[in-house]
Amino acid sequence: MMAVTRMQACRHMAKSAEHVASARLFSTAARAATTNAPVAKQLSSIIIPLKDAAASTWWNNGSMIYPVQRVRSGSTLALGRQEKQREEADHSNYEVSVAGHGGGNKDDEEKEITSYWGVGPNKITKEDGTEWKWNCFRPWETYKADTSIDLQKHHVPTTLMDKMAYWTVKSLRWPTDLFFQRRYGCRAMMLETVAAVPGMVGGMLLHCKSLRRFEHSGGWIKALLEEAENERMHLMTFMEVANPKWYERALVFAVQGVFFNAYFLGYMISPKFAHRMVGYLEEEAIHSYTEFLKELDKGNIENVPAPAIAIDYWQLPPNSTLRDVVTVVRADEAHHRDVNHFASDIHYNGRELKESPAPIGYH
Repeated sequence: MMAVTRMQACRHMAKSAEHVASARLFSTAARAATTNAPVAKQLSSIIIPLKDAAASTWWNNGSMIYPVQRVRSGSTLALGRQEKQREEADHSNYEVSVAGHGGGNKDDEEKEITSYWGVGPNKITKEDGTEWKWNCFRPWETYKADTSIDLQKHHVPTTLMDKMAYWTVKSLRWPTDLFFQRRYGCRAMMLETVAAVPGMVGGMLLHCKSLRRFEHSGGWIKALLEEAENERMHLMTFMEVANPKWYERALVFAVQGVFFNAYFLGYMISPKFAHRMVGYLEEEAIHSYTEFLKELDKGNIENVPAPAIAIDYWQLPPNSTLRDVVTVVRADEAHHRDVNHFASDIHYNGRELKESPAPIGYH
């Protein structure tokens, strides 16, 4: 009688466990069936004989162990294996897709990523059909420098502010002459790292002013930024013919940091002083490049072939030399001289720059 009672109790507990586990297993199988048919088939083959196995409970050290628990653990492991296999398959498909689109080439993969945003690089060619190789400027930004400009023009300082601007520039020339001596290649490099700052600072401040006042700038933002970009291209050109030493590079860091902040404050206080000072700075640049040409003519500096970037930027003949490059750079500095003296004159007349059309594209 006791054996029958114990057997009935075992069957009752087994059925209860079967009911709970079957609901869990069937719900899992139902979800898996929508995404993975082989998993659902495997679960059904395990669960179907569950009712027959539920009655076969046994005792182990006084505790009942149900085969249902083992079936549940087995189904969980099966799901885990199938999920892992699916992830590996997805990863393999992704690698095949990348290799198919990029051809295993890193550049192609970068182009694929770029084209996703719709801003992929365009293939640009020259007029002769050859590929354009410069990313820092485009063919429509190139020009022929006007070398016929008057290089002797000089604004005679009359007011106190003009004299302050003039002697400020003169005082900066003395340490430059002392440091670089007759090394005009490195001197030009240092000069351009300074000359490219005023246009950027002036354009930035005018940009912020235009935003604050909800007004146009008369084109002066673009004109000043064009000047800064032109001066930067001078630097990129001379970097091809001059190899600055480590201490010269360190000097660039120091000079740029000091000059940027000083010019920023000066422009905030008095734009007419700032533009007048840059006008005189460009006059000194003209003088420096004239001395550079004299050294080239004397043979003290080798007249090497012009860098490729200079030939494309200034539309120079293919057989151009360093002397041709210095000539067009000097002409650029003369144009910057005129623009900044003109801007200072506008302020001296009690006007704002926006009231006079900016000389955009004045080279």
